[in-house]
Amino acid sequence: MPQNANAPRVIVTGASGYIGRHVVSALLDRGCRVLAVARTLPPADIDPRAETCEIDVLDINADVDPLFADSRDILVHLAWQDGFSHQAPSHMLTLSSHFRFLTEAAKRVSRLAVLGTMHEIGYWEGGVTAETPTNPRSLYGIAKDALRRSLFLASSNETELCWLRSYYIYGDDRRNKSIFTRLLDAEESGQASIPFTMGRQKYDFIHVRDLAEQIAVVAMTPGISGILNTSSGVPVALAEKVELFIEENGLNVRLDYGAFPERAYDSPAIWGVADDVRQLVSAARASHEQ
Repeated sequence: MPQNANAPRVIVTGASGYIGRHVVSALLDRGCRVLAVARTLPPADIDPRAETCEIDVLDINADVDPLFADSRDILVHLAWQDGFSHQAPSHMLTLSSHFRFLTEAAKRVSRLAVLGTMHEIGYWEGGVTAETPTNPRSLYGIAKDALRRSLFLASSNETELCWLRSYYIYGDDRRNKSIFTRLLDAEESGQASIPFTMGRQKYDFIHVRDLAEQIAVVAMTPGISGILNTSSGVPVALAEKVELFIEENGLNVRLDYGAFPERAYDSPAIWGVADDVRQLVSAARASHEQ
């Protein structure tokens, strides 16, 4: 779809990351003008249709003023360090930098969409709504939870704020550090098996391209704010999902069940109640096809 020169521009931080590069493409596919922002921008990682800017938005000395050209701009904040390492100290060490950048950005844009995580919730069994209480058990979850709480306290009515809570993301698996990546690496190196838990936990799995579409649609939809689950809304046992991945990809590697203990902070079954987001996506798809 051609870009609409009169439409608000979407600024995407973390644009070269695992999720960001897909969000940039999803927005461009819907005719948005996109400014892709990242600390480093390898050319192959960014959709060539996007305008790009290489800057560390968390650096207090960085001049971020050139990012904001129009008060109608929309900011999608995906930038986050060590997202696959849940106990990394960097989550807490950079928390104030995220808050500083986002509260300043909120004064310069019409709409702000920030990526959250199911790890804000902590130990929970069942569907997660915007009202579900949070009790995170990892540094990653604690930092995201604190950022969400502080942003909503600091936000004004002039800028719409959406907190997009993500769940168990897969797809484009050479770029993440999930069990699916480990399986592909093990297959490539000729391993017969890899250590695994019993895989009983049920998670809300969503393909990264579907997640990107949900993020793009919510970011582009005015009048929507608050906490939203960007997820499939369907709980699936980890073992079932992984065995299906092995079958679909024709892998020879097998799982050594019970070799790893379950993580203490993992919920037995957790998923996002995402009816509102899925309805927005269905409506956007219907409009896009007309």
